[in-house]
Amino acid sequence: MKFLTSLKITASILLLFSVAATAQKLRVTDLQVEHQVNPLSVVPQIPRMSWKLVSGEKNTFQKSYELRVAHKEGDLGKGKNLVWHTIKPSQQSLLVDYEGPELKPGERYYWQVRVKDNHGNTSDWSNTEYWQMGLESSGWKAKWISVTGPDTALASPLFRKTYRLPKTVAKATAYITARGLYEAYINGKKVGDAYFTPGWTSYKDHLQYQAYDVTPLMKKGANSFAAILADGWYKGRVAFTDRKAFYGDTRALLMQVNIQYTDGTKETLISDGSWKSSYGPLLKSSHYDGEVYDARKEKEGWNTTNYSEDNTWQAVGLQNYGYDNLIGMSGPMVRKQERIKAIKVLKTPQGDVVADFGQNLVGWVEIRTKGPANSKIVLSHTEVLDKAGNFYTENLRSAKQQNTYYLKGNDEQTLSPHFSFQGFRYVKIEGYPQELKPEDLTAVVIHSDMKPSSTFKTSNALLNQLHHNIVWGQKGNFVDVPTDCPQRDERLGWTGDAQAFYYTGAYNMNVSGFFTKWLKDVKADQHKDGSIPFVVPDVLNQGDAGACGWGDVCTIIPWGMYSTYGDKRILETQFSSMKGWVDFISSRSSQHLWNSGSHFGDWLFYRPDDDNDGRAAVTDKYMIAQCFYAHSTQLLVNAAEVLGKKEEQEKYKALLEQIKNAYVKEYLTPNGRLISSTQTAYVLALQFDMLPENLREQAAKRLVQNIRDYGNHLTTGFLGTPYLCHVLSRYGHTNVAYDLLLKESYPSWLYPVKMGATTIWERWDGIKPDGSFQTPVMNSYNHYAYGAIGDWMYKNISGIQAAAPGYKKIVIKPTVGGGLTSAEGSYDSEYGIVRSKWNIEGSKFKLAVTIPPNTTAEIFVPDSRGESYKQFSVNSGEHNFER
Repeated sequence: MKFLTSLKITASILLLFSVAATAQKLRVTDLQVEHQVNPLSVVPQIPRMSWKLVSGEKNTFQKSYELRVAHKEGDLGKGKNLVWHTIKPSQQSLLVDYEGPELKPGERYYWQVRVKDNHGNTSDWSNTEYWQMGLESSGWKAKWISVTGPDTALASPLFRKTYRLPKTVAKATAYITARGLYEAYINGKKVGDAYFTPGWTSYKDHLQYQAYDVTPLMKKGANSFAAILADGWYKGRVAFTDRKAFYGDTRALLMQVNIQYTDGTKETLISDGSWKSSYGPLLKSSHYDGEVYDARKEKEGWNTTNYSEDNTWQAVGLQNYGYDNLIGMSGPMVRKQERIKAIKVLKTPQGDVVADFGQNLVGWVEIRTKGPANSKIVLSHTEVLDKAGNFYTENLRSAKQQNTYYLKGNDEQTLSPHFSFQGFRYVKIEGYPQELKPEDLTAVVIHSDMKPSSTFKTSNALLNQLHHNIVWGQKGNFVDVPTDCPQRDERLGWTGDAQAFYYTGAYNMNVSGFFTKWLKDVKADQHKDGSIPFVVPDVLNQGDAGACGWGDVCTIIPWGMYSTYGDKRILETQFSSMKGWVDFISSRSSQHLWNSGSHFGDWLFYRPDDDNDGRAAVTDKYMIAQCFYAHSTQLLVNAAEVLGKKEEQEKYKALLEQIKNAYVKEYLTPNGRLISSTQTAYVLALQFDMLPENLREQAAKRLVQNIRDYGNHLTTGFLGTPYLCHVLSRYGHTNVAYDLLLKESYPSWLYPVKMGATTIWERWDGIKPDGSFQTPVMNSYNHYAYGAIGDWMYKNISGIQAAAPGYKKIVIKPTVGGGLTSAEGSYDSEYGIVRSKWNIEGSKFKLAVTIPPNTTAEIFVPDSRGESYKQFSVNSGEHNFER
């Protein structure tokens, strides 16, 4: 990170220090193990522990920490029978390695920490937290069960078994997974609150299991275990075609409950051949097409001990799938996040009854109704109404996005899907037996359970709405994997979209666990030659791999994880994948030029209709490929340096120089003009330092002139857009970055906002100025890639930036421009919350910042015109500046 030296300024500068009314006691909060709170299936043998400090005193640093770990919570509090105890003089509070005796599979460990600071204060012991080690293959006793015979029914199978427990349960952990999706029950209550378990992974390599503390669900005497399965990604329809059973053709359940009784004895209950199976009311389930649910076929009490009709159920089949590919969860599960009521019910010109939820979202609709038996209610979902105000589904392609319910009688019911989700703002309702009112419908928003980590607000309402749209685009597409879109017949983990959006996504939410999980799939699905598939998990064809800007996900996100969360282990884990990708490119290159292969290029760049004068911003694909070749090589060099791999560091550093020399020779004229004079061409060349230093300033001016030639409009696509404003700011053209950001006409970030968007569109003109739509075969209204501008907004408007991995060192450097008179933002870093709030009052610029304990910061305070900065070095606490 380069810092501005102190500038000669004429304005007087007043540094104000705020004084807390009462000093807050030093304490330790936010204990985590492997980025998770109280995880129950920790995979690595050396777990890492993290915590944060809270202090009312300024300039607070951790001087030492004391950790203790025990098998029993009571022993921990007494400081007796400890498994591990250590005291270390260290500032480290992030990802501290466990260094005690070998940990046992399936065992729970309780832990606490207390710290001393540089002021001589000692905190109390933290709250007691725990982690539980995952199971090894030898720890599984359960059997894989399925329906008997070929699994050809569309309906979801039910499974059940009743056990009698002779004693009172002290502790019970359920371990569950499935081939397909599952919902499990104990004594009629759902196990956990997650959906779409066991999640989508590269099933051919590894399958996740979930661990649940089910002690509260267990009782002495009779206990009913039950589950329902669905096709999901495993057996259901995936990708663009009607491809089914990509991973397997048989749904199967694996369920094991390890019990410890109050007298210390243990017992293991398992799924096995004694279970029974039947079919119930869920007649069909598909991610793309929705569900068909027939309440008339409900088996009341089927998942409880009171059910006595399972004598008519069938015996289960046994499958010999084994346990070798099973791994514990390393990321967040998908959960319900919020509930939104319909804002109105309307009738379209074509006579359809449609509910408007006011927000393009992902989840499902709960409908409350009662009606005569055999009543059929159909809910269809879409994102937009057409120009005339009619229900529009053409852009969904073959995805039906439709839930159908058959009522069982006049009793009031609340209906919603079990294993399907939809992307929508509008819902068409057919067959509703009464007058439909907004309060009869509730949208349930779902996404992976990632903690929000930032706030952002400015004096510009359109920018605030853009930020809102960026966040909601992430919510809708971070459903277990980072999908491109959540509504049409796609919903795949496109690697190009994920890498473009990573830094914005990591600012909005804590994605540490989310991407730790997904990067395992990236590595697992990487081809033997080192190429990375277009989508992960990979469900496309063998040749659908190796594109620049898409495959680079395997270098960009691991480095991003290290930068954001200080996670060195992710670099260790992914290093071979990073190296394999760079070596793949080298193997396809000639004289260090990557000028072969199939590439998407700057996907969805500006392409105006009837382009007769070359206005389309076409950037040479191989020129783009060379830039990303250099970028991935640079990130590999960086990772090798962090990991102490000196030989690889020197090898790839030399390669990088050759890559850049080849770029200059092939794509740059002697006068500094690129062969593709597009915004993306100059942006990538400058972002990745492809040009000789003496030619960079003039290249930046060419970029600015190109933007001016397009009337201050951007022309970039998926690969150029994330870096566009960053490059402008880096080379002193922040005013141009603001001009682009605040442009309201097409193509721009604010054009969709002005057109009523509540999420980010796939295309700059998904809805054209005349109200017509872009080509329906590829026109999503919830696509997060162009939301990558959020990274620039956060780092430059609120000004919060990381200057060292994990925000151990912080920079706050807000920029003035765009007519903004105020802005504020916060980021919940690995050390605590960083805040920046500024406003302009007359000729004065006022800035208030908060820096968390155990970190340092460089604060750059601009004048009210943004013409100069004054730099201050501060430690933790609240600080006020006026200039």
